[in-house]
Amino acid sequence: MRLVVVGASLAGLRAVEAARRAGCTDPITLIGAEHSAPYDRPPLSKALLCADNPAQVLPFHAEEHLRDELGVELRLGTPATGLDVDRREVIVGGERIGYDGLIIATGATANHWPMGAGVAGVHPLRTAQDALAIRAALDAGARVAVIGAGFIGSEVASAARARDLPVTVIEAAPQPLTRSVGGAVAEVLTTLHRTAGVDLRVGTQVTAVHQSDCGVTGLTLSDGSHVPADLVVLGIGARPATAWLRDSGLPLHADGGVLVDATLATGAPGVYAAGDVAHSPHAVFGDDVLRLEHWTSAAEQGAAAARHLLDPSAARPLQTVPYFWSDWHGHRLQFVGVPTADEVRVIRPEVERFLALYRRGDRVVGAFTINGQREIMRYRRHIVGQAPFEDALAEAAAAETVVA
Repeated sequence: MRLVVVGASLAGLRAVEAARRAGCTDPITLIGAEHSAPYDRPPLSKALLCADNPAQVLPFHAEEHLRDELGVELRLGTPATGLDVDRREVIVGGERIGYDGLIIATGATANHWPMGAGVAGVHPLRTAQDALAIRAALDAGARVAVIGAGFIGSEVASAARARDLPVTVIEAAPQPLTRSVGGAVAEVLTTLHRTAGVDLRVGTQVTAVHQSDCGVTGLTLSDGSHVPADLVVLGIGARPATAWLRDSGLPLHADGGVLVDATLATGAPGVYAAGDVAHSPHAVFGDDVLRLEHWTSAAEQGAAAARHLLDPSAARPLQTVPYFWSDWHGHRLQFVGVPTADEVRVIRPEVERFLALYRRGDRVVGAFTINGQREIMRYRRHIVGQAPFEDALAEAAAAETVVA
């Protein structure tokens, strides 16, 4: 079997590693749009932006390791441009690469913001190149504006405030991350930002970008106010990187993601998808179809896709529970589960040790903590086990007794 993995991402790397661990000795080709070997993306908006850390991005493995130890044929800096499922060929420019098994792990790409197109100093944050450009501006003491108070934008704001730089975060919604965590939790996130000195502007949007010969100088907002800025970071979300699949015949979601079953199979012979690009049903949450843009999900799905491709008869539905973490202003934020719930109950409202539990019907489906590193995975076990909400409440009560 010739295995082709499209996407030199975390999911793509884990697929290659899992295939070799499973005993696959056949040729494996890894196709990547960027020129570098797969690297870890979470540090791009965290550690890499800290003044005390070196301004460099290190791959998971050197190219030599991928070639010599894992036996991978690398096609880096060569994005896939099409897929012919009938002939089982991936199209890369004018070249066709045949496959017996294919794993799609092309991830997501930052949403385009036409207003800032071509303006120096306006950056998305998705790639190592993006992060290094932002780091250079922070090192130069830039006045920072962040559009979008999501996790990446908020991490950039946190990094800037740690350097004592002025930061304005502009969010169209009434609170940060309302759709991701719910209103009660969003309120405490607002407090985190403002306590740290972030100028958080909610319920407003950018109406104009101002620039000089040197680049961006500021923004005008819909409320008429002006925000001076030498650096504008776009935290406006991402979309699946699937333009190359438009004519493939694969089933695509409305957002462009690849629709797969619970084993990550697309329905096309020998084709699986994993990571940010895949919409899959999750039995733990009543077969909700989810596209998960989280590190742990990408790692788990990449490895599972390879195992299932090599031995479809042994494929089993994944029991993945989404998990992510973020660092804001010296606090560790963690979420496990899903935020779509009938009730979000705040158990501990104090910012330093915040806890909220998410209920759907009589089950616990999510938990959000601030500085709750020792307890978050206990709630994950309740979610995986589809435990009653009352069990999670009892867990929280027991933890309070221990603390007291």
